[in-house]
Amino acid sequence: MCYDRDSLPPIPAISGASVSHDELVLESRDGNRLAAFAATPDEPSGVGVVILPDVRGLYRFYEELALRFAERGRAAIAIDYFGRTAGVSKRDDEFEYRPHVDQTTPAGVAWLREAGSLSIFTIGFCFGGRHSWLAAAGGHRLAGAIGFYGRPGPGADGSPGPAQRAGEMEAPILGLMGGADAGIPVDEVRAFEQALADAGVEHEIEVYDDAPHSFFDRKQEDFAEASADAWSRVLGFIERYSA
Repeated sequence: MCYDRDSLPPIPAISGASVSHDELVLESRDGNRLAAFAATPDEPSGVGVVILPDVRGLYRFYEELALRFAERGRAAIAIDYFGRTAGVSKRDDEFEYRPHVDQTTPAGVAWLREAGSLSIFTIGFCFGGRHSWLAAAGGHRLAGAIGFYGRPGPGADGSPGPAQRAGEMEAPILGLMGGADAGIPVDEVRAFEQALADAGVEHEIEVYDDAPHSFFDRKQEDFAEASADAWSRVLGFIERYSA
């Protein structure tokens, strides 16, 4: 898992920003229901962001991130992979998460489109970062896909990862990675970057040399500069590729 329960995005709240938020239950195309947290600006910009959490699913970090986007004029919806599709019982290592994950991104995109978003982006962290990039190959008509420290190579089950599916991607890619991430070697990141270049996919991959996995956290004070730069790149990417 990426974050502790008391982790927060290292982004200042905008005092007095006019936003609304709500806890939702979405229904996917196959009828399954999933929990979500939506935050919307009172003056919509036509831009929406689907937030894909780490493997733990929806918790406060991602709800706060949705609010930070809304304060800056972007509607955002953070979705839970499992809360409505797998029930609330504890899940062991044999839990088949993939079918539940596959149901969530389309539901989040559909909600944003119905709410008036014209340009829709995905942003994910760790497990969610990988699936954010994969969403660019999912036929969702995304404006862009952003991933923090997602694994770009093949899955543990041998399934093709973002690097292997670069040729299917239909949206620009932003990757924000930790150079000291013990679980994702920089060589693997550079291979992903090369695969995107070979496929002609517009992309920006930034590796923060000394930053570990999950550096984008208010508690990671040693990496505040990297976090500030990463957030600036996120906002710039969204601005650049919005319709």
